[in-house]
Parts: sequence; C-alpha cells; structure tokens
Amino acid sequence: MTDIIRIARQFIEAIPHARALGMAFDSLGDGKAVISMPYDPRFVGDPATGVIHGGAVSALMDTASGAAVMCHPTAPASTATLDLRIDYFRAATPGQAITARAECYHVTRSVAFVRVTATDEDEARPVAAATGAFTLDRPKGAAT
Repeated sequence: MTDIIRIARQFIEAIPHARALGMAFDSLGDGKAVISMPYDPRFVGDPATGVIHGGAVSALMDTASGAAVMCHPTAPASTATLDLRIDYFRAATPGQAITARAECYHVTRSVAFVRVTATDEDEARPVAAATGAFTLDRPKGAAT
C-alpha cells in the first residue's frame, strides 16, 4: 500500500462518525474511493418504511469524496468539504448496504473537485449523486 493510500485510510478511519456508521473501504487509490455502509436499524429515518435517513447517506458520500481527494496523486496533507451538492433519486432499499463511489476528477492549486454516486444492491438505479469541492492542504514544500 502506498503512503498516500495509507495516510488517506488512517485519516478517514479516524473520523468518529465514519466508525459509528460502520463505514468500510472497498477500494482506495488514484483519486478514487469506494466505501460501503451496512444497513443498520439505528439509522432508519422513517420507522414505517425502514428507509435509512438521508443524513447517513450524505455522510457516506462526503466521506467517500474526502477519501478520493486524500488518495489523489497530488497527495494533500488533509482536506475539508467546501461544498457538496446532493441529488436524491430514490430511497435506499431497507436491509441493503449502501455503497458510495467517488472520483476526484479535477484538482487546482487549492481546490479538488469530486463526483460521487451512492447505490444499494441495485447499482443500475442510484440512490443519490453529488458533486463537491474540497480544500487542499498540501504538505510544506509539495509541488502544486
């Protein structure tokens, strides 16, 4: 595992809400991150339907996006969300894990841009999609 991926993994795994929501890395590297979150009745937003709350889905998408930035080849020391615009398409199917697939597709000197999609087991029909902008805090002396 490269240092960039190791640092990104440690950074994300240190976030308390990521641990509390049970997030787990499926893959990470080259500006792309795939993170899954298991279904958990504690995070249901509507007890009548069993649908996971949109806040848990947005936290998953934000975390995957930050991980994609952290493992981008430009290797920022850290990142923070500037903007994350989420479009919800449908409710996630109760009982199914949700997976976020994020890609850091453009980087400037100080901002990284990300796209992310969240799906349940029906990967052909996304639950939500988002675009975001993230800060880049580069290590001292790093090339830009």
